[in-house]
Amino acid sequence: MSEALTPETPEAVLDEAADEAGEEEPIKQRKNGLYPGVSDELAASMKSGWADTELRDLTPIAQAGHTAARRAALSARFPGERLVIPAGNLKTRSNDTEYPFRASVEYAYLTGNLTEDGVLVLEPAAEGHKATIYLLPRSNRENGEFWLSGQGELWVGRRHSLAEAEQLYGIPASDVRELPAALKEATGPVRVVRGYDAAIEAALTDKVTREHDDELRVFLSEARLVKDEFEAGELQKAVDSTVRGFEDVVKVLDKAEATSERFIEGTFFLRARVEGNDIGYGSICASGPHACTLHWVRNDGPVRSGDLLLLDAGVETHTLYTADVTRTLPVNGTYTEIQRKIYDAVYDAQEAGIAAVRPGAKYRDFHDAAQRVLAERLVGWGLLEGPVERVLELGLQRRWTLHGTGHMLGMDVHDCAAARTETYVEGTLEPGMCLTVEPGLYFQADDLTVPEEYRGIGVRIEDDLLVTEDGNRNLSAGLPRRSDEVEAWMASLKG
Repeated sequence: MSEALTPETPEAVLDEAADEAGEEEPIKQRKNGLYPGVSDELAASMKSGWADTELRDLTPIAQAGHTAARRAALSARFPGERLVIPAGNLKTRSNDTEYPFRASVEYAYLTGNLTEDGVLVLEPAAEGHKATIYLLPRSNRENGEFWLSGQGELWVGRRHSLAEAEQLYGIPASDVRELPAALKEATGPVRVVRGYDAAIEAALTDKVTREHDDELRVFLSEARLVKDEFEAGELQKAVDSTVRGFEDVVKVLDKAEATSERFIEGTFFLRARVEGNDIGYGSICASGPHACTLHWVRNDGPVRSGDLLLLDAGVETHTLYTADVTRTLPVNGTYTEIQRKIYDAVYDAQEAGIAAVRPGAKYRDFHDAAQRVLAERLVGWGLLEGPVERVLELGLQRRWTLHGTGHMLGMDVHDCAAARTETYVEGTLEPGMCLTVEPGLYFQADDLTVPEEYRGIGVRIEDDLLVTEDGNRNLSAGLPRRSDEVEAWMASLKG
């Protein structure tokens, strides 16, 4: 990274430029830069000699029709109210570097736009609402912003113009810098999605209530429970890339043994960045006893032949839909007798869970079916005293199963999290819902209640299921699950 990451200009020059452009604040500069100022000749040079790069006749984004339908549903739910949905802002990682930006799910779901500082506003109209997307326009060339500001075009890349944005997203676009002042003057009922843009919330501080805003967030969370055709296609893309990422990992397990779990993490990340936007969550690359830590994301441990590798990872598409898949693999390609015994129990539990995923079934059914199988095995192995009904009633199996057997999946890895309990956990499955089925057994290395041969073994198998009209479709069926099929698959990749 260049030492002169952010260009420098004396405050007097920037103040003058800001005044000429009618801005309230000068362009922020970094302290201790190498250039003492900007000559008049350089300033004049930078204003001229640039080609017209405006993009015309753009094709709307693939999901434009779907986002319009989602906005219409939102409008119908809150008639006569102003609705404000921010994308969020850049967050500082350290000093003058930022984390990669990811738009809020609510904003991306309703617009398809993924840029920082954007805000969708639905203004009440005679019939429904008028939608406007507020964005940062292209960086200013007259006041030097495009090359003097650390967020200028020559530093971080070109933004779409407002006219281009209108073509892409099918929504009238305006300058977001004018929005806070306009919102301060707004009258009538207003709701905002909180937690993403402090400036927008401050402009509405005397106009909104936590209770009403929570209702907006809950509605947008529940709206995502059933995926449309576009979303189902994006989830399949995410899973397909994830399958290839798992194949990449198996091919380099020898290099992971020579280094650490980090090699696995980096290998999968490469696939995610080449074919998608990012990983959908921190990859869990847990070898040996680390597999018993549910969210092991340090990924700094050794990878040893004879141990199991629990790989829980997912590619996120460019439209922010993520896969969430887990396989537990023998590092050397062959399960030991005790590893296979535990693995096959989890496989049987997952089979029972998957069979319970169908329209009209209760959401909890797949969890209950998988937990019953695991409880039966634990009783059969002598680790728990039966009967099984008693074990399940008291939740005794949870010492070794620990977590729920799945969750909704979509633009968040744990999607629809703000939905009401009665529509999610206590709800009924419908075609278009997408969820994970992921039972596991985890015998901690220091668990003295189990025989020594069990200790330090953790197994989870996770697949992504789309509820269909007549049952379900396993989006991640491209990855083998049965223990003998896993071994044959690994052998073919290593061969």
